[in-house]
Amino acid sequence: MGHPTTESTRIGVISDTHGLLRPEAVAALRGSKRIVHAGDIGDESILRNLESIAGVTVVRGNTDTDAWCRKLPPTAVLDVDGVRIYVVHDIERLDIDPPAAGVDVVVFGHSHRPGIEQRGSVLYLNPGSAGPRRFNLPVTVAHLTVEAGRATAKIIEIVAST
Repeated sequence: MGHPTTESTRIGVISDTHGLLRPEAVAALRGSKRIVHAGDIGDESILRNLESIAGVTVVRGNTDTDAWCRKLPPTAVLDVDGVRIYVVHDIERLDIDPPAAGVDVVVFGHSHRPGIEQRGSVLYLNPGSAGPRRFNLPVTVAHLTVEAGRATAKIIEIVAST
């Protein structure tokens, strides 16, 4: 585990693109040191486009069934400046006890509903959906900022509601 630094590190968090990587999402993720995609990618080119911004940590979503998706893991762990981030597409499939596993942040997608919730020592972050609009849910990504060994999150609406 790394030592916390006084600098802040921004991680761009995106999920549920379902084949659509909007230019607004790309713009919102620029400047990130790392990008996390929490699944339901929909098209392999989306990962290549995200990799042109920063290194990408990705998990497979329930709709990621094409041959290229088979190499994607169902979960991922990322350590950033002393903060441990666990990524899973569907929170119902969380297969660990985050505090016992030393996890500080759980990133997930699937529901298309953006949310930030602190439960005890663990921050739960759903960046919402950045792909095609579903129902009347917002189109969003998130910024996860790691500073002094702590993580804070912010939801960014990238397309104004109609």
